Amino acid sequence: MMLAINVELMPKIKLMGFVSYKQPWIHFKRTTHECILYFIKSGELHLRENGIDYILKKGDFLVLEPNVEHEGTKRHVCDYYYIHFEHPDLKSVEVKDMLTLARHLILEEGTQQARQDHPICYFPKHYTLSKKDRPLSFTAMNEMLQLYRRKYFNRGLTALKFTEWLIEVSREHFIDVLQGYEGSSSKSSIKVHALLDYIHEHYAGKITSTDIEQEFDCNYDYINRIFTKLTGQSIMRYVNRVRIDHAKELIEATHLSFSQIGYLTGLEDPYYFSKLFKKYEGLSPSQYYKNVREQGNDKD
Repeated sequence: MMLAINVELMPKIKLMGFVSYKQPWIHFKRTTHECILYFIKSGELHLRENGIDYILKKGDFLVLEPNVEHEGTKRHVCDYYYIHFEHPDLKSVEVKDMLTLARHLILEEGTQQARQDHPICYFPKHYTLSKKDRPLSFTAMNEMLQLYRRKYFNRGLTALKFTEWLIEVSREHFIDVLQGYEGSSSKSSIKVHALLDYIHEHYAGKITSTDIEQEFDCNYDYINRIFTKLTGQSIMRYVNRVRIDHAKELIEATHLSFSQIGYLTGLEDPYYFSKLFKKYEGLSPSQYYKNVREQGNDKD
């Protein structure tokens, strides 16, 4: 079971804390009107929700849903963080094709369509964080707890940090999905994911095959084949897609000249910028600008 949350809307933090039960303890039966996240630091927490039993251990988290009864099923020592929260746009979803969703969110996140879908963050209802990622999550929880206990906009700051944490958990989960699909090529998929981050950070400058080989200590032709297999497009085509998508955003939101926009997106040659834009969008930058402005006038 997955949960989907609109990250453009902030959750409302109702309660947050950390408890440490050194003697065996069993959770009481109750129904709440808000979501509750439990994140286990040590020990075990045994819970039942809607007829499903969960045994939570170190590194596990579980999100209990509102208006559903839950109760403990076994006494155990346990240290855990808890966050009670409400959100206006959170729902349970069944994902039939997890691999396709992972490819869309992780490997194709630079495309304009993916960016349009970005406000929706998918994360597991129940998940075990990897050992390498647990320390960062424990640190994030401690930071949230410190923010929550402050008096100045404390719950708003906690909500922002909590949303960031959910997004990172979502990324880890879908990277795991991709690595599971790749099997023995998991290291390659990790490299491709790192390359995507590199492209989004450096697309405004010059990116060459030599740069990529040096940055990732690999043969360019090899990583390009893996990249194409996973994303459906070559590295350089992906780079140019990111550049053109950003150029479109600048055309829509600013009054910069096309030469300035080309410079800001790594396409300094005005002729090449116009040619590439038309290749990807089917119309010139000036035609795109005109269409955007005409649509804006129609809305007025």
